[in-house]
Amino acid sequence: MNGQALFPMILMLIIMFGIGIWASRSIRSSTNFLQDYFLGGRSLGGFILAMTMTATYGSASSFIGGPGVAYTQGLGWVLLAMSQVATGYFVLMILGKKFSIMARRYEAVTLVDFLKERYQSKWVVLLSSFSIIVFLFSAMAAQWIGGGRLIESLTGLSYTSALFIFAISVLVYVVIGGFRAVAVTDAVQGAIMFIGTLILLIAVMIAGGGVSNIINDLYTENPNLITPFGAAGDLSPAFVSSFWILVGVGVVALPQIAVRAMSYKDSKSMHRAIIIGTIVVGFIMLNMHLIGVFARPILPGIDVPDKVMPLIALETMPAWLAGIVLAAPMAAIMSTVDSLLLLVSSSVVKDVYLNYIRPNASPKKIKTMSIGVTAILGIIVFLFALDPPDLIIWLNLFAFGGLEAAFIWPIVMGLYWKKGNKYGALASMIVGIGSYIVFDWLKIQPFGMHVVVLPVLLSFVTYVCVSLLKQPAMKAS
Repeated sequence: MNGQALFPMILMLIIMFGIGIWASRSIRSSTNFLQDYFLGGRSLGGFILAMTMTATYGSASSFIGGPGVAYTQGLGWVLLAMSQVATGYFVLMILGKKFSIMARRYEAVTLVDFLKERYQSKWVVLLSSFSIIVFLFSAMAAQWIGGGRLIESLTGLSYTSALFIFAISVLVYVVIGGFRAVAVTDAVQGAIMFIGTLILLIAVMIAGGGVSNIINDLYTENPNLITPFGAAGDLSPAFVSSFWILVGVGVVALPQIAVRAMSYKDSKSMHRAIIIGTIVVGFIMLNMHLIGVFARPILPGIDVPDKVMPLIALETMPAWLAGIVLAAPMAAIMSTVDSLLLLVSSSVVKDVYLNYIRPNASPKKIKTMSIGVTAILGIIVFLFALDPPDLIIWLNLFAFGGLEAAFIWPIVMGLYWKKGNKYGALASMIVGIGSYIVFDWLKIQPFGMHVVVLPVLLSFVTYVCVSLLKQPAMKAS
């Protein structure tokens, strides 16, 4: 066990617990438990909003899985990953003021609240909640696995023991603090990510003898590692460009990101968040994926690519500094886990239980249910994560694609097209989810593009056609 590397991680966890306890005080005294627990009272400023979006989006996939794939694929994966730069810009510009205004008008606490009021359909609500629960389980499992891998590499403990430590750490501070704890810790974690990735990239470049020497080593091993086409030449231009839909434009449909666009306090905060978020996401994503590629000549033959990040940090820096830097991926993983946990919990409690099972539940019952469901969901995901794949990024991208196929058009068209109705929304979700699962299972990739592209197009056509066919009859004058 590397005590010097582990100490900074433990210190960070203590700070996170302290923030959770602080946030729990406002939750206990809250007059609107649901809005405060799940949305932070709609009071986020620009910096906090930008960092909570960055930290939520920058997950185990970005910090553990992304560098792992970059390690195997080379610079082509760095190019592909940079389509994520515009994430914050797209989310806040496309949803932005209109989404926030309508969410406040509807008193929406969750994305499903918005869909419920916009479409006035029980089936849209139930299918939305089901989609969030199913696909986000996959995303949460990826985060749990990433946290377990990181602690396993640092401590030498078994994967199961490391996973248990991570799960307990996250559950404690999410359960007691809610969204306010999540948002404040995201700001702290986002700053750690920004600084930590820069320090690690510099250390890796020094260890590799400089960028030119690293590039020469990569070329000597496999010339494809320094091309846009990947180590095996399978990253086609169509596949790489299609990632602009999966991790660029389509991110507006991710419930864990979209809900952030409900939570800022004013338009000035939103505009500031667009600028800060775009810069920070671009900086972090570029650094992390370059680290994965540059690690290959320094640590060849890593059998589980998801271990690249912790192993290269421990290889290139003193143990105490590696521990500080590795707080960055731990921060990313924890911030995404807490957000996903709250999102799935809110779908169960707010969107299903309060809407259709017990609408008149007492505040005490709501509070007990919210905390209990969050804890139970964490335990279930822990059990799912006990048998991990070698590369967790594919779990995360599967979840991204499913959520985007389900929600992108009901959200965007629901905001900007008055003729969109519940029939179009429901049909669009059914076609999007169904086609995505089938195409992913059969590995259907038209023109070499990512599997999400065709389901997104089909769901758009379905939304428009069904909405037009099912327009309400005009009343006689």
